[in-house]
Amino acid sequence: MIRTDQLSTAARFSPTPPYTSLYSAKMARRRTAFLCHSHKDELLAKGLAHLLWQWGWHVYIDWQDASMPPTPDRTTARKIQDKILETDFFLFLATSNSMASRWCPWELGFADGKKSLDSILVVPTRDGTSIHGNEYLALYRHIDHNALDHPVVRAAGGSRLSEIGLSSL
Repeated sequence: MIRTDQLSTAARFSPTPPYTSLYSAKMARRRTAFLCHSHKDELLAKGLAHLLWQWGWHVYIDWQDASMPPTPDRTTARKIQDKILETDFFLFLATSNSMASRWCPWELGFADGKKSLDSILVVPTRDGTSIHGNEYLALYRHIDHNALDHPVVRAAGGSRLSEIGLSSL
């Protein structure tokens, strides 16, 4: 699990990544990911994007996209679908807010129907004593830390025997 305080801390030290578009990130051979999250978790989303950037990834966050409509509508849905398809990975930042969101389950369902299961990753979080995202761990691979505190991807079901380094994806 990734602690929410780790993500909040990372957000405070987050410089603007040098790749301002998915195209430029792909040209630089960085892995790209769509980040599904609650907008109430803006600080956590920024922190996760920063950590992933350090690990060689470019994360697309919809509210950073100036082409998104100010009020969600059908155009918003189409643009989100396009970005989910355009990126290499779909990340679901599991928090109490995203679990209660109306958009996040819709985005996850769309990704599940369109992307390979290997390209969908849950980012379970822990805030104090609560763990968020457990209900998805049996269905999708997830990002975690190993015993050396390095980021790894674990198989659906959470087996430590089948972990791979995040940079190996």
